Amino acid sequence: MLLWLSRFFAFIPLNIMHPTFVKGKKNLPKGKAILCCNHLSNWDLILYYLNTTQHLKVLAKKEAFEKKIQGWYLKTLGGIPIDREGNDINAIKDCMKALKENKKLFIFPEGTRLKDDTKDLGELKSGLALIAIKTKTPIVPIWIKKRPKLFRKSVYVIGKPFELSEFYGQKLDEETLKKANEIVRQKMLEQKELSQKKKKEKKV
Repeated sequence: MLLWLSRFFAFIPLNIMHPTFVKGKKNLPKGKAILCCNHLSNWDLILYYLNTTQHLKVLAKKEAFEKKIQGWYLKTLGGIPIDREGNDINAIKDCMKALKENKKLFIFPEGTRLKDDTKDLGELKSGLALIAIKTKTPIVPIWIKKRPKLFRKSVYVIGKPFELSEFYGQKLDEETLKKANEIVRQKMLEQKELSQKKKKEKKV
């Protein structure tokens, strides 16, 4: 109920200030999935959430839950707090539980906003790959084309799902997770290239 009320009251004013378009929704699989997205600003999740009809579980830094009202709001919307300074086993277990319940999980695999505009992606945390392999869950890459700014169009492009099936059943040591993480990274960068290619084709 809170999610729908938020969408109802915030959609119009937010889309005047931050006009947002989510493309490729047909690529979202039914049932469980991990949505992994590049992270450019504090608006990234809010704008995505308010422009889709999905109910998501969201992995977010624990600091975002420390303020009473904001923390309550995030938890009500399905937020899962994580300590970014170490291996937060409880957060990982909560993510796995959500996926086993056939829900969708939204993760920023960089773990923080990318402040360097000269880079495409920051370093990816290995938690996403670990969770995806353990639960045998498809990963859906999402690319935000530009950092959100007032009155400038924001575009989210949803790519086709992929799985890390070659790692299913393997011992997930540091080296294995590093290889899996590199695949996630490449898929996200491919999604960036595809989103730019479509834009160039339209201009032609």
